[in-house]
Amino acid sequence: MTVESVKPEVPPIVELREPPRAGGGVPVLGHGWKLARDPLAFMSRLRDHGDVVRLKLGPKTVYAVTAPDLTGALALSNDFIIAGPLWESLEGLLGKEGVATANGPRHRRQRRTIQPAFRLDAIPAYGPIMEEEAHALAERWKPGETIDCTSESFRVAVRIAARCLLRGDYMDERAERLCVALATVFRGMYRRMVVPLGPLYNLPLPANREFNRALADLHLLVDEIIAERRASGQKPDDLLTALLEATDENGEPIGEQEIHDQVIAILTPGSETIASTIMWLLHMFAEHPEHADRVRDEVQAVTGGRPVAFADVRGLRHTNNVVVESIRLSPAVWILTRRAVRDTELGGYRIPSGADIIYSPYAIQRDPKSYERNLEFDPDRWLPDRVKDIPKHAMSPFSVGNRKCPSDHFSMAQLTLITAALATRYRFEQVPGSRDDARVGITLRPHDLRVRPVAR
Repeated sequence: MTVESVKPEVPPIVELREPPRAGGGVPVLGHGWKLARDPLAFMSRLRDHGDVVRLKLGPKTVYAVTAPDLTGALALSNDFIIAGPLWESLEGLLGKEGVATANGPRHRRQRRTIQPAFRLDAIPAYGPIMEEEAHALAERWKPGETIDCTSESFRVAVRIAARCLLRGDYMDERAERLCVALATVFRGMYRRMVVPLGPLYNLPLPANREFNRALADLHLLVDEIIAERRASGQKPDDLLTALLEATDENGEPIGEQEIHDQVIAILTPGSETIASTIMWLLHMFAEHPEHADRVRDEVQAVTGGRPVAFADVRGLRHTNNVVVESIRLSPAVWILTRRAVRDTELGGYRIPSGADIIYSPYAIQRDPKSYERNLEFDPDRWLPDRVKDIPKHAMSPFSVGNRKCPSDHFSMAQLTLITAALATRYRFEQVPGSRDDARVGITLRPHDLRVRPVAR
């Protein structure tokens, strides 16, 4: 055999497949009408068609990803950016210059600006505020009264965010405005995402006018917060000060619009997702009193009967698992989108440049392939000897990679502390007229949950 006769090995060419198309589309709206009518069931059923499935949302072809390993690959790949129907519908709220919607160098710079506020070693400084708000919530409620879970959950979520990150002690009235406005804005944005009728949303119809009023009030609220800080001349060590003193790539102060969009990104989506999770936890307490009792017992064992404190959070393992399991079954962020920036592939399927990709953490986190007794509320599935059986990326409530939520530890600390404070003091039961069915918008929360606290 001569050297010339030896041919180098050539890697086999893998022919990419075209993803299958989901059935049930209708003219003009495509699959948007199913997403609008019963989105949770629709997204959950897509796994039956394959790991990647083609949809039509109006005139657009959208690719749905249903397998946890591919959602992880999607989040970690440079072939995809934050964009698509979800983010386009959110631009009216979040703007184009905040960390939630930015990409590339701007996003990296913004992450560097806000990240110090969420470092693990920074979070204990927020502990006293979290404790105060958690116990104030429990003390404000009275045994036997009916609790409007939506307004109460928003109030505590907004107050913690404002007092910790924006040093705002003036948020009572504004929390009420935020609660009302966000309910309208997020409902309207979801409608615009799944039924993209474009110019029709500019018509002076009652629903459009209500949406525009709510959106304007949100932006006015943020302008008030920034203006009050500037007028005060104060520079507390918080996130708002960091934004007001931040510089761009050229060393110049960042623009007013970017400051505005950053505060919006900090205050509104975070408050919405935390508030939604608190609502689902209250629903869980009413539906599963045995787990509320276990939380109470754990807290008493850790604290010895004194009021639960931030320093106790690390020792509240079952309480933390209750929060995680509630997020698994009812994630506030139930749908996410990305956009391909070049011709690429995902799971062996062809994804063209410019294509929008959609996936549902709700569907992923309820997949029977990933979870034994997938619809059962079981906090013990997060114990060390069982969690190893859950596939990677089957539970990523704060995302992964460079889009990982910077406030994940901040969020879990306050949710665990609130859960512990409420379960220690009360049992909960739903009252007549309460609606615990899922209200689907940009986020997922109970439609109109109302509970009655019962003193322990």
